[in-house]
Amino acid sequence: MSPLAYRKLQGRHTLLRIFLGESDKAGHKPLYMEILRRARGLGLAGCTVLRGIAGFGATSVVHRNFPPDFSLDMPIVVEVVDTPANTRRLLKEIAPLLQGILVTEEKVGVLRYGHGRPSRKKA
Repeated sequence: MSPLAYRKLQGRHTLLRIFLGESDKAGHKPLYMEILRRARGLGLAGCTVLRGIAGFGATSVVHRNFPPDFSLDMPIVVEVVDTPANTRRLLKEIAPLLQGILVTEEKVGVLRYGHGRPSRKKA
């Protein structure tokens, strides 16, 4: 499937959440950008990277974005929505990059999916 091809997505699908830190890398690149790149390359329906304002993980170290702790390792969540088969393809491809990374999966109902905004008719 072309990474830029528009397709319909509606009904029951899968939401992956990948919890990592801003300082996690894939080679010299941020890990979250590598996951985003690979999701797009596989033609997945959607991938969003969210930067948290505070959080902790397995080490219980709290990272936060306000004084007095100007952390350079803010929490990052990568969310991916697509069919179960497509999210499994992505997970298989990125598995070697996910050492010590929390990944969750949920079943979600896609109510709307599309691109662009509807045209507005002039009165």
